[in-house]
Order: sequence, then C-alpha cells, then structure tokens
Amino acid sequence: MNPAEFLRHAPIGTRVVVRSLLEDGGATDALGYLRSKDADAVVVETRRGRESVALAAVIAAKAVPPPPAPRVRRT
Repeated sequence: MNPAEFLRHAPIGTRVVVRSLLEDGGATDALGYLRSKDADAVVVETRRGRESVALAAVIAAKAVPPPPAPRVRRT
C-alpha cells in the first residue's frame, strides 16, 4: 500500500507522521492526529496547529504510537 492509500484508509483520529515534498524540492514532516481527509488532501493536527497536506505531494506516511507521558520534574 502506498502512502496516499494508507492515509485514505486510516481512521480519523489516528496519530500519523506524513512526509511531503515542498515546492522548492525539499521535504517536510507533519506529526500529529489525522483530523480530516478528502480525495485530494488530509489535515493533520500538529503541535503548531492544523496542517493541510496534498496527497499528491506525500512521499511517506505511517501510523505512530501515542507520545510518551510527561516526565516528573525533580525539584
């Protein structure tokens, strides 16, 4: 299954990492929760906010486990 197909079939709310190509030829990652999807794009809610990623630009995608629990600070 290619990365775009994975995203088309992943349930909303799945924690994912999505790597996509930028216009300048570089790449960027979006790590967060899948919030919506349509035929052309997905929306991933990251720490920086919601990011829309065009499926045509996706070069890699996979489900990732939940983030680790916060560590207790020593005082």
